[in-house]
Amino acid sequence: MKIATVVGARPQFIKAAVVSRLFRTDPDVDELLIHTGQHFDYNMSEVFFEELDIPKPAYNLGISGGSHAQMISRMVVALEEVFLKEKPDKLLVYGDTNSTLAAALTAVKLHIPVCHVEAGNRFGSLDNPEEVNRICTDHVSSMLMPCTESALRFLQQEGLGGRSHLVGDPMFDAFLFYGEKCGGNSEVLLDFEGKRLKRPERYYYLTCHRQENTATDEKITEILRAMNELPFPTIYPVHPRNRERVSRICADGRFPKLILTQPVGYLTSISLVKGAEKIVTDSGGLQREAFFAEKQCVTVFDLIVWPETMVDNRNQLSAAEHTEILKKLSEKQTVDPSYKPFGDGKSAEKIAGLLKRY
Repeated sequence: MKIATVVGARPQFIKAAVVSRLFRTDPDVDELLIHTGQHFDYNMSEVFFEELDIPKPAYNLGISGGSHAQMISRMVVALEEVFLKEKPDKLLVYGDTNSTLAAALTAVKLHIPVCHVEAGNRFGSLDNPEEVNRICTDHVSSMLMPCTESALRFLQQEGLGGRSHLVGDPMFDAFLFYGEKCGGNSEVLLDFEGKRLKRPERYYYLTCHRQENTATDEKITEILRAMNELPFPTIYPVHPRNRERVSRICADGRFPKLILTQPVGYLTSISLVKGAEKIVTDSGGLQREAFFAEKQCVTVFDLIVWPETMVDNRNQLSAAEHTEILKKLSEKQTVDPSYKPFGDGKSAEKIAGLLKRY
């Protein structure tokens, strides 16, 4: 059985790592790994393949940049050529990126069954481009593998329950497996010029990359202002497309407690999560990793991405306004160790088993 796995962004590399590890031990499965190139920077892409021991992709399409329509259209053309040549039996896609939608559209037109991991997540707003990607991918997929009960209910409401299978979250599998490989505070942090930075003993961890928070100076400045008013320094790995803006805003020395770094690999990020006092993010992946590590999180976003994390002040939404962020961070979280909404850490086995049986 030949399974084409299409990935393009760092969260997909992490999910694919735990599933691909099983495929490599199964003589009945031939995985064709295709990287669209949506994330192209070394620290956003290649380092993940290296440290997660993911085989080098059979194809790297090198497609990034441009509008959503331009990117997706170029991916569809390139993927069609690959699929026609390789003739996979199934397509496996993860999440909600442009790469996910482009691969699903291409495969369904060629009558290749589409299997979608992390299906069913809904914001409730088509203003969000990832929501559009998720809905379209779900409705052309032959097999849907939601991570949570709430995602399964959304699929059932849309008439897709018959092809849906609750598997849990492969991000949780990855957190458990790779979390054992983290080396404490030994991971290297680099500033924008490539110089090594010392990790403080106590710190907060910030990630902020969404266009909603970084397209103008006002919102990102409010977020940075909040972090600078906290008792300990904040480590902030800056996305390449935001580097110029963040560097300019911080150039006058207004935010001395911010430690700006280049993007970090997955193992370093997990280590930063586990060692942080608290976390502020606009990333759907980091929200879950904070939850897995039992670290309190504030998500700077207008929509709930993972309702399962929004319990007992473990994860709270905030506007990009420094007083609100600080207020949410000051509230005490309560952790119920019996609450496991993301499964048992064996979702990869369930995904691989479903793909073989389908």
